[in-house]
Amino acid sequence: MLTAEAPREPLGHLSRLGFALRSAPDVDHIARYLLDDLVELPEVARVGMALTEGGGRRLRFIASERLRPDGLEWCHIDSYDDVPLTAVVRTGEPVLGNLDELERDFPGVVAKQREEGVRALAAWPLPGTGSPIGGLMLFYDTEQAWPEAHTRLLEATARRVAEAVSRVRVTSGRGPGDTTPDDPNLIGEGHREGLLLSSDPLAPGASRQFLRAQLAQWEVDEDTVDTAQLCLSELVTNVVMHARTTSELTLHLEDGVLTVVVRDLGGSSRAGDPAATDETENDDPLRVYGRGLMLVDALADRWGQEIDASGTTAWFILELGSGQSPSAQTG
Repeated sequence: MLTAEAPREPLGHLSRLGFALRSAPDVDHIARYLLDDLVELPEVARVGMALTEGGGRRLRFIASERLRPDGLEWCHIDSYDDVPLTAVVRTGEPVLGNLDELERDFPGVVAKQREEGVRALAAWPLPGTGSPIGGLMLFYDTEQAWPEAHTRLLEATARRVAEAVSRVRVTSGRGPGDTTPDDPNLIGEGHREGLLLSSDPLAPGASRQFLRAQLAQWEVDEDTVDTAQLCLSELVTNVVMHARTTSELTLHLEDGVLTVVVRDLGGSSRAGDPAATDETENDDPLRVYGRGLMLVDALADRWGQEIDASGTTAWFILELGSGQSPSAQTG
């Protein structure tokens, strides 16, 4: 059974991994450093890492057996598939258990892993602003008791990976294969409409009018429309007040899930400035804070923001009720 020595600062093996993550130039290198390191832990058969994309509608996943000398073979997981990684991204809570303990919640995953000799699983969220930005997945070849030292190690690893991902996105843009959350190739099919917003104080009102008209056409219920308007108004107001640039609003409805994405189009000097300090953190474009953060966090099912070298993208997701009109459920 896996054990971990008393944590030091930094936790055990994280001394080496932490140094590598600090020097990683892009997301692919972060993934390679992480997977190469964690797969060496006792009783760990394989390791995976996932990052959200498509406005939180999809996970991009890589596992240790898919590492190649000439590159990484990423694949995709729909965020609503019933697997441990999507659960930790939706809830922000880790999933830990031996296969018998997880069978009720993840029967398909458990059946497949049993065939491959796996006895226990651990999925841990990568913390982000709002919803997690992804998750870590460890597959064990023996049953586990989850000692505190081990869960602390997973938590510290996840935090350092999340910090490294945010750093490379801010300082150098996205790594090979990375995409913006509003990429039309990732959000999928269904209903999709967009609007270019000006940088003046009229933009929040224009965004609300566009959203209300579009959602009425898609036959979205009034409660969802009202909630979406409140959240959207906060995001667009942040652009006008802090980024002072034009922005792009994207609405997407598919399978009863509404995704709203706002991206500033002018970027900012701070968005690509690795020397930015906490003292000026609230000057970031689209940064949701104060009343805006509390409102979006309270009303949205999931939300987040991503800052890269070209600007900032904020998004939120609302899951429609089961009584939603069938015409709004499909493309």
